[in-house]
Amino acid sequence: MTRVWLTESDWACCGGPFAIGDEVDFGIETRTPRAALADLLGTELFATVDAMESHHQEEFTDRVRGRVLAVHAVTQDIVERRSLRRPGHGAPPESIMPADGDEWPMVGRDLGNGVFVGSMPSRYMIEIEPVANTAMLTPVQGVRLHIDEDAEPDVEEFAVLPPEPHRRSLEGWLVDVQEHV
Repeated sequence: MTRVWLTESDWACCGGPFAIGDEVDFGIETRTPRAALADLLGTELFATVDAMESHHQEEFTDRVRGRVLAVHAVTQDIVERRSLRRPGHGAPPESIMPADGDEWPMVGRDLGNGVFVGSMPSRYMIEIEPVANTAMLTPVQGVRLHIDEDAEPDVEEFAVLPPEPHRRSLEGWLVDVQEHV
């Protein structure tokens, strides 16, 4: 059996769904997992990881091919902090700070025929910090990603910055594969 780490952000970008019992073919970035993964998982669980999958290489010299025996979602606690965006601190240094209650200016492009594409930065920067030693494994039936349709809270409606919320964040999956010989 080979235990493969799948990073949530990589898999959300390019990976398809699969379930226990499915045949998989993972491109392997390395068989020597990075130390950052040890920080997330802890040394004992980190020692069980045999390979790290990647979708962002042109050609894979190493692959794990086989049948999925088990999948564990890995989550951890994070703290989300919001701070006011100021010129030179998350906004371009030449920016002029809008007056309280005013929005940052819209940045965009008129594509013609009534179509405008643009974005307007929030007045707040969001910093996400992991909480040490909070990794948790949850057995799941597979990796079935879906787009989270819960909108970000409208931070503009807060008169004061919201408290620093603790929440669980999906970091990736440990997938146990019975490799074909």
